[in-house]
Amino acid sequence: MERRPRVAGLALVTGGVATMLLVHWMVAFWVPTEASQGVVQRIFYVHVPAAWTTFLAFGIVALASAAYLWLEDERADAAAVAAAEGGLIFGAIMLISGPLWGRIAWGTYWTWEPRLTLTLLLWFTYLGYFLIRGSVADPRRGKRFAAVVAVIGSLNIPLIHVSVSWFRSLHPGPVVIKPEGPTLHPDMLATLLTSLAGFTLLFLGLFSFRYAVERLGRRSLPGGAAGPMED
Repeated sequence: MERRPRVAGLALVTGGVATMLLVHWMVAFWVPTEASQGVVQRIFYVHVPAAWTTFLAFGIVALASAAYLWLEDERADAAAVAAAEGGLIFGAIMLISGPLWGRIAWGTYWTWEPRLTLTLLLWFTYLGYFLIRGSVADPRRGKRFAAVVAVIGSLNIPLIHVSVSWFRSLHPGPVVIKPEGPTLHPDMLATLLTSLAGFTLLFLGLFSFRYAVERLGRRSLPGGAAGPMED
């Protein structure tokens, strides 16, 4: 069963790397420079895709955790662990690139405005997901407690999205997902969408590899049955 995720993971990572090489060329030589912020705005093509990938990863954690709570299928728990690790990695990229951009745009690396605060809380919630798993003597209870945290934590994701509309925020409003359509320059939009595709492919590839490793590790443990729905 693990061979298919490994092959899929290799194909996805290869596609992601190739796409990111294209993105680097587009950012350096093709996309126009934003008029007000200048060259620093190009962090946008890393920061926003990293944020999207983080939300995708933590969304998968929540769905897989809900499935584990319902079915107690070890495959769902393994998928949640693999996605959570990816979410923490891409979330770190988001949380590092954002302050670097903010230092030029806002004059400070960090301010406790709603979107930044909620996003940091989201990242620490899923860090807590792993801490809870390892803090309970009974592994089954630890997995279930962590799954509850993952499901509840995911409620923060839509709140982060609407925070710039509901609260006073330094973050600009949406420029792509708008009722009247994107207001971003077409070349900037093409670069952003290409970067989104690259980040997504990289995450899905790494997720596939990590899922296969997690499943293999559980099978090698003494009594490491994979759950009631093992095939």
